[in-house]
Amino acid sequence: GGCCGSDYKQYVFGGWAWAWWCISDTQRVNTPWPRSPSVTSVYPCPCFAFLGRISLEIMTLQPRCEDVETAEGVALTVTGVAQVKIMTEKELLAVACEQFLGKNVQDIKNVVLQTLEGHLRSILGTLTVEQIYQDRDQFAKLVREVAAPDVGRMGIEILSFTIKDVYDKVDYLSSLGKTQTAVVQRDADIGVAEAERDAGIREAECKKEMLDVKFMADTKIADSKRAFELQKSAFSEEVNIKTAEAQLAYELQGAREQQKIRQEEIEIEVVQRKKQIAVEAQEILRTDKELIATVRRPAEAEAHRIQQIAEGEKVKQVLLAQAEAEKIRKIGEAEAAVIEAMGKAEAERMKLKAEAYQKYGDAAKMALVLEALPQIAAKIAAPLTKVDEIVVLSGDNSKVTSEVNRLLAELPASVHALTGVDLSKVCAYAEVKPQPWNIWLHHRQKVEGAGRAQLHMPVVPATQEAEVRELLEPRSLSPAWTT
Repeated sequence: GGCCGSDYKQYVFGGWAWAWWCISDTQRVNTPWPRSPSVTSVYPCPCFAFLGRISLEIMTLQPRCEDVETAEGVALTVTGVAQVKIMTEKELLAVACEQFLGKNVQDIKNVVLQTLEGHLRSILGTLTVEQIYQDRDQFAKLVREVAAPDVGRMGIEILSFTIKDVYDKVDYLSSLGKTQTAVVQRDADIGVAEAERDAGIREAECKKEMLDVKFMADTKIADSKRAFELQKSAFSEEVNIKTAEAQLAYELQGAREQQKIRQEEIEIEVVQRKKQIAVEAQEILRTDKELIATVRRPAEAEAHRIQQIAEGEKVKQVLLAQAEAEKIRKIGEAEAAVIEAMGKAEAERMKLKAEAYQKYGDAAKMALVLEALPQIAAKIAAPLTKVDEIVVLSGDNSKVTSEVNRLLAELPASVHALTGVDLSKVCAYAEVKPQPWNIWLHHRQKVEGAGRAQLHMPVVPATQEAEVRELLEPRSLSPAWTT
């Protein structure tokens, strides 16, 4: 390489070249011609030196030889491609510097190109066209071997040399090709015929061998297929068995896992139930305490309060009962005295009433019946007070009239059956004045006044006068009639 990796190499010529050589990669060249202008271009001087550069790049050359006669006198044109470069060995590099220092790359190419073309021409004159055309590699190798020593003495190295093209202007190569082509075609036809013959024979033999081999192969294939099917069946059976076993094992393992999972779930449920029972027990205790605090204690307090109230009420009721009993006893004693007086008065009244009934006879009975008829009619008509409307269904108007007449006709008989009073006889006394009833009332008032005066009874209050009057009223009607 050159200075600092450059593709150029620097050389110093002159008296001070050793200084450049010491401080850089510039090489000092000692020439055998110390004063030759062709090498240094200057005369050596202690104060001056000449600096020159030479390229180390690969140079591509295209040698061309036109109409060069071969050994047979045929003019050929040959072109080639050569790759050359300056050698880097110190001695050879010094030789190259002596030859080409101060020249450019193109000048170096021209020198080397002329050398190669000269050797190419000389070699073409020693070879035939067939040798040149058919063996180009040998021809190029021969050129390299012949030209390499000459260019090597100039410090140039031939890296490669190849023949690019070979042609002529008299169609020698094409004629040579035709002859050769014809010979080749002839040999090819003969070869084809012989080959076809041999091919037919060989084809038949091969076909026979093929059929034999085919049949043998088919037999072997059938045997192999049968063995394969048998083996396949055996393998399938074994695979099915293993698959079934694996499936059963998988299911069994799955069942075991499910059983374990279920066992764990049951244990979890048991723990949950225990926790739930504990929680429920605590909840029961809490509820019990809550009930005790919210219900039982208030209930006990309420019961105690009610008990105390009941005891007080009991004492109150006892005292009230005792007072009421005393009251009733006092009232009973008073009522007994009243009843005794009233009984005596009633006896006197009944006696006087009997005397009045005996004296007046049927007139008194008639007065009692007439007095009781409104009450009887009210009792009979009491259910009809709840009826809003009465509809009588009849075919003609005379039917209604006859029904009314029938009811009125049956009324005296009903009264006679119930009371023993004959209304037909009572009606005979319709013109009689009611002096007997008035006389009976006068006697009643007289008896009542006498009884009260004789018994020295206190005046009855207005609130109890109705009860006393009810007790003193005559009860001539039977219970069956009043109900």
